[in-house]
Amino acid sequence: MSTPVASAAPTTPVPVVLAGARGHGRWHVENIRRLEAEGLVRLVGICELTPLTEDEFGGELPAQSDDFGALLDSTGARVAVICTPIPTHTDLALTAARRGVHLLLEKPPAPSYAEYRRMADGVAAAGVACQIGFQSLGSHAVPAIRDLVAEGAIGTPVGIGGAGAWVRTEDYFRRAPWAGRRRLNGVDVIDGALTNPLAHAVATALALGGSTRAEDVTRVETELLRANDIESDDTSCVRVTTALGRPVTVAATLCAERADEPYVLVHGTSGRITFWYKQDRLLLQRADHGPQEFEYGRTDLLENLVAHLTTGADLLVTPEETGAFMKVVEAIRQAPDPAPLPAGTWHRVPGENRRVVPGIDGLVAAAADTLSLYSELGAPWTRRTQQLPKAVSTP
Repeated sequence: MSTPVASAAPTTPVPVVLAGARGHGRWHVENIRRLEAEGLVRLVGICELTPLTEDEFGGELPAQSDDFGALLDSTGARVAVICTPIPTHTDLALTAARRGVHLLLEKPPAPSYAEYRRMADGVAAAGVACQIGFQSLGSHAVPAIRDLVAEGAIGTPVGIGGAGAWVRTEDYFRRAPWAGRRRLNGVDVIDGALTNPLAHAVATALALGGSTRAEDVTRVETELLRANDIESDDTSCVRVTTALGRPVTVAATLCAERADEPYVLVHGTSGRITFWYKQDRLLLQRADHGPQEFEYGRTDLLENLVAHLTTGADLLVTPEETGAFMKVVEAIRQAPDPAPLPAGTWHRVPGENRRVVPGIDGLVAAAADTLSLYSELGAPWTRRTQQLPKAVSTP
């Protein structure tokens, strides 16, 4: 169900302010330009602590300010795209909501369940529309997979696996003061492999398992480790027990031997579906049939938000539909700090300034394939913790 919109539907092009135009924010700049060319939006302001130059922006700049609220007021923005450090999400979202400005809020929506609830409740009270930036959930493959499962194409669903084997240099963890941190100046950040770079694997696995809301999660088991000299996890896995009784296990690393496309695996009693969510591509394998591969389109989440405001289209990723993901974030937040991998279990790649955990690529794939945790697959360096419902409930 979409969030009700407080004011009359705006007409296009919808004026947009972008908070955070560097780093991943550059992707939003290009996406907004694409939608500007289609006459759907108009970029009227950029909020950055240090103003962008025209060379950085690649053209004539809109209004700029480091005061988000004042920029919203002066530009008459109807939509704000927030792509700022994780701990700032809730306050900035509420700043926009209090002004009746609708939101596209980057993932993860907040660093803790309490901050997520403060954001979601405040947005709902203000009556503004809010879309959470899990772009993979805009893939047309998602409803197609749900239809295949409902039709019995893979028999009875028994669980969901997720795998993300990525490569990141040591510089990646120094790209910003909050990068690789669990806390900064006493404030939660929770910038781990599963909560930020590979958060889409977790959110997509939960969505395909039919468990998106907070009450759908009954237990979360975590194994959090790190090869890099950071606070947060760079090699980790979680297993979520859901109210439906189907486990959701997601394994991830930023220390892979070779970078691979992340994917989600839907297991059934007579087949399975592999979904490479960045490519909108799926493979259907089932008994008594040859393998079938399909490719799908994708609905952009900002475009969907504009359609919601102008035509009443349903939002694809509301805050309430990310409650289960935030239960996972909360379990990771409450777990013991990630354990450093012992000496000898990782090495640096000469000339590439990155750390690799030998064998982790196979472990990530095996976890998704068997719905097992690293410790259950025989990895000797794991530390397992369990978070029960009490530990991840609303404060």
